[in-house]
Amino acid sequence: MSGDDEWWDILDSGGTRTGEMFRRGAEALPSGSFHLVVAVGVQREDGAVLLTQRAANKEFPFSWEFPGGSALAGESSADAASRELREESGLNVEPSALTPIGRFAETSALLDFYVARVRSNARLALQRSEVTAAEWVIPEVVERRLAAGLMADPWIARLDTLWPSIKRALSVPRSW
Repeated sequence: MSGDDEWWDILDSGGTRTGEMFRRGAEALPSGSFHLVVAVGVQREDGAVLLTQRAANKEFPFSWEFPGGSALAGESSADAASRELREESGLNVEPSALTPIGRFAETSALLDFYVARVRSNARLALQRSEVTAAEWVIPEVVERRLAAGLMADPWIARLDTLWPSIKRALSVPRSW
């Protein structure tokens, strides 16, 4: 779907749909309104976490981030996270397999962050219009890239708030 064809639900500050929609690319969301953004920290069995590098044509080109994007109108948070992960990385994780970690409020967006787990042999198929590269890294590399200014700008504040919960979730042993 092209960005010009995307419609988002307008949310109030609590994340409840207002019944109104907003077309991506329009001037600005109404003041005090939000749209839903999702991201997924994907972890392999070996503990590595997936980071993706934004494509050259995107805002914050060539910077690193967790896979994700905006929820479409009518889409639940988990459904949006599953779809965005599949579109950007080729990884298919069912919404029910996503673990919600937390929500971060931005000026006009509410970011829901999830953790998902995949097998170590999971194969990536990158959406080149969105993602130029991907790397499986240990969680400490996320911290180093953040400190070095290599993460996309929105992730500075997001990780300042959410990283302790994300890191805790990534360190919880799981049966595969």
